[in-house]
Amino acid sequence: MKPLVIVGDSMLDIDIEGTATRLSPEAPVPVVDTQRLMQRPGGAGLAALLAARTETRVVLVTGIADDDAGRQLHGLLAAAGVRVLGLPMRGTTVIKTRIRARGQSLLRLDGGDGSPVSRPLSDDVTTVLAGARAICVADYGGGVTALPEIRGVLSQLAPRIPIVWDPHPRGSVPVPGCSLVTPNQQEAQHFCGDSRDGELLRKRWCAQLVCITRGEHGAWVYGPHGAAEHVGVPQPAGASGDVCGAGDRFAVAAATALGAGAGPVAAVVAAVADAARFVATGGAAAVSAPVLRAVLPTGTRIEDPAGVDAVALAERLRRDGHTVVATGGCFDLLHTGHIRLLRQARELGDALIVLVNSDKSVRALKGDGRPVMRDADRARVLAALACVDAVAIFDEPTPQRLLEQLRPDIWVKGGDYAAADLPEAEVVRRHGGEVVILPTVAGYSSSRLIAAATSGRTRTERS
Repeated sequence: MKPLVIVGDSMLDIDIEGTATRLSPEAPVPVVDTQRLMQRPGGAGLAALLAARTETRVVLVTGIADDDAGRQLHGLLAAAGVRVLGLPMRGTTVIKTRIRARGQSLLRLDGGDGSPVSRPLSDDVTTVLAGARAICVADYGGGVTALPEIRGVLSQLAPRIPIVWDPHPRGSVPVPGCSLVTPNQQEAQHFCGDSRDGELLRKRWCAQLVCITRGEHGAWVYGPHGAAEHVGVPQPAGASGDVCGAGDRFAVAAATALGAGAGPVAAVVAAVADAARFVATGGAAAVSAPVLRAVLPTGTRIEDPAGVDAVALAERLRRDGHTVVATGGCFDLLHTGHIRLLRQARELGDALIVLVNSDKSVRALKGDGRPVMRDADRARVLAALACVDAVAIFDEPTPQRLLEQLRPDIWVKGGDYAAADLPEAEVVRRHGGEVVILPTVAGYSSSRLIAAATSGRTRTERS
């Protein structure tokens, strides 16, 4: 299948989340008691991350600086399955930090001065763009869309490949011939002085369609045949939702639909619905991961998930209205199946707590010779994963006693189990929780890997 290609400016977004119940004695400003620090790709990086949640082939053409934050950004994208084709950069990675209390943004701090350098595009970039099934341009005013090389290629491709252009007040004008340009209401007013004159923008940009998005009020579509068409939100997203990233979700959904052969208006209808669901399910915060120390300001402290009190964390999150997800197992030799299960589990809520069988428990289940790794080491490996917020070890054959204390909103197990067969399911449901069975990745098994490794060692010893 041809890839969905995202082009634009990427950055690293960090959310500092906590509670604010008092004012500072030095000034009349709220004091935020930090509870967690989360990170995610921002700008075009967020658009690519969102695309990769539904699309199997996503390529991001962007500039990423060679610094700690840039490497972290690259790692987050790679972990999501996004192929990154880098453009030459100067300066440092742009980092945008939001300080939030109980879901409300209090302050945003911007840093970094990275900008792309004008040079001939690599063969990989030109080949990927020419072979795209659709292109989504996420312009964040960082300079990628101003590069003559990028503009030249996109102008050539516009007549034959659907291009959705999400513009920015500090960015460049869309290239002529775009299938769809998607300013929001404020951006449209900036571009032409009237947030309702999409037809003027369509003619100015020589676009096939212009769609002005209006949040919970849906969108207005302006085409070549006169009257504007309103597309409403099928189900209200809720005014209190975090709208960060909603524009990226909209543009990506529209590009995906156009690439699949949908008509422009049908693509807008699908995109409006997708963006509404995105906001209703938590927005950008729902696709974030814990911040790693390398990208934090000097002196900032963050808890090591291996040392976090899982029960206390669950109580605090529940008290603040967050969804707690838990899963469990031996995790004796971590493999691809485990990683995918953990990532999918984390996406179901606001935090993931992993319950690990102790050495005694593993021996009772698996027999002598197991586990291969001590429980403390297995816990440290799991805690190092970005999708894991806390780890707890239990001695019993099943984690029922620990689940009585944790009371997770969602308990996740792999598809080799049935909900009816899980002895801990009754505990979870008694406390109002839900049991979710996620599909496993065929061909991966810790026991099989250990047996293969042991067999190989035995043959070597005999020879």
